[in-house]
Amino acid sequence: MAYNLLKGKKGIIFGALNDKSIAWKVAELAYEEGAEFVLSNTPVALRMGDTNELGKKCNAEVIGADATNVEDLENLVNKTMEIFGGKIDFILHSIGMSPNVRKGLPYDALDYNNYLKTIDISALSFHKVLLVCRKLDAINEWGSVVALSYIAAQRVLYGYNDMADAKAVLESIARSFGYMYGTEKKIRINTISQSPTMTTAGSGVKGIDSLIDFTERMSPLGNADAEDCANYCITLFSDLTKKVTMQNLYHDGGFSSMGMSLRAMTQYDKSFKDCPD
Repeated sequence: MAYNLLKGKKGIIFGALNDKSIAWKVAELAYEEGAEFVLSNTPVALRMGDTNELGKKCNAEVIGADATNVEDLENLVNKTMEIFGGKIDFILHSIGMSPNVRKGLPYDALDYNNYLKTIDISALSFHKVLLVCRKLDAINEWGSVVALSYIAAQRVLYGYNDMADAKAVLESIARSFGYMYGTEKKIRINTISQSPTMTTAGSGVKGIDSLIDFTERMSPLGNADAEDCANYCITLFSDLTKKVTMQNLYHDGGFSSMGMSLRAMTQYDKSFKDCPD
């Protein structure tokens, strides 16, 4: 059921690769809620993924851009404003990748060149997007920018590796730009700390199946899936959340407030019975 929450609003959605992507779900729901937007991903991702298919479905232009490249971002933002005849109202940053995770390198044996790539792709790209938009005065007053994060920015979760560092940087960038953009343009910037989600990128994290099972048992409401996250993003793009900014918003079924649940404890006890000392 659509509520026309984004009727008349225009934006840019980064990172929709295929129908497993959170950004994909956000785009579908934003379209249902009346928004117009441009879809963007790297040229390689556009060749490998299904973004063009989503563009046809949502009547959205697809513009390739490497979010780590300022010139690419300037071209993207300028073209977007040309398409819409003015500024935009929302941005979704759903970009993250770690070469170290993909190669299975542990945290105490990282390749530092890969580490820098992780930070650049997963965090500094957000800084560059915001910097370019500010330089080009591309976002309307009371606009909204959302980036996707994860609780590993605050807590150690085995296997998340250098992506945890990148998410911590991402959240700091949101706060710093949130202050600047808020005082200057009334633009709000937030991050969503989402439940572990089996996206194409998420599936590369070591032990993701066990992690998803653990967080499901720990969370009173269960894990939030990609569709749930899309719903939350839409509320943050809408005018219903005009005074929410500089926040890292946990969207995880209550996992972030838990120490131990009955379901998790029961499973833990079973493991002792199955594997006695």
